[in-house]
Amino acid sequence: MESHLEKQNRDVLQKYLKEMISTLPKENCWGFPEDQYQYQGFWFTPPFLQGALSAQQQFQAQPTDIILCSSPRTGTAWLKSLTFAAITRTSYNDSTTPLLSKLPHDVVPFMEFDHAQFSTNRHLGIPLLATHLPYSFLPRSIIDSGCKIIYICRDPKDTFVSLYHFIARHCKSQNAQPIQLDEAFELFYEGVSPYGPYWDHVLGYWKASLEHPDKLMFLKYEELVEDTVLYLKKTAEFMGYPFSSEEQQQGVPENIVQLCSFDNLSGLEVNKTGRHCRGQGNWEMENNIFFRKGK
Repeated sequence: MESHLEKQNRDVLQKYLKEMISTLPKENCWGFPEDQYQYQGFWFTPPFLQGALSAQQQFQAQPTDIILCSSPRTGTAWLKSLTFAAITRTSYNDSTTPLLSKLPHDVVPFMEFDHAQFSTNRHLGIPLLATHLPYSFLPRSIIDSGCKIIYICRDPKDTFVSLYHFIARHCKSQNAQPIQLDEAFELFYEGVSPYGPYWDHVLGYWKASLEHPDKLMFLKYEELVEDTVLYLKKTAEFMGYPFSSEEQQQGVPENIVQLCSFDNLSGLEVNKTGRHCRGQGNWEMENNIFFRKGK
């Protein structure tokens, strides 16, 4: 339980961060009800920037943690599902896995949005945590702890199209008017997009993967699509949860790939009718907007 002093310190920090964010360069764009703010070369909406700065101050990584990193709309939900299913394959089966009843983003929470995760007493049974933060924004404890990082990137053209449709669908659900495609393209091209510039985001992790290949795995969405089973095996081995020869003979990797396929996940009732970030105002979203085409 949080002590009175801890709550007081947290409230003081949040107040300071809000005041600091209000002084930053900002743009009202993409049809969001809130401005986006530029900080250290990247663009954020206020809740995510506040969460990112809080994480830098408070988040304590463990050496056993596995941090899934990505820019928005590059295969995040798919990567969460595959890694979660691989790590928990001895705890759950095809009919009991939480992936059947929860959105992948609720199974593997975002570090900068799920504030409960900042606690040093957080649940460590499942070591997965996700973030959209650029590499230069990661809390120091993640780098210092030596925990594993997996980054997924995607062709920028496909990333843009997916991002545009995602934001447009969210705006419509909030009774807001989405911006035109050509206007969104100019913004994306100029680097003004959530967690953008996109290429700076990718480049930060790419350079880090060259320097620390044993700690940072750099995945490409297109390669994952082309041979999902192969890259699932590589990812499981990198995480420290390799498939045994017996599991491979039994088709366990193939079963996980099928469980986490776009057709299977998008067809689940929770992903058709559920809601994400319930009670979070403008950030409450229908689960189905996370699933469009998966191509």
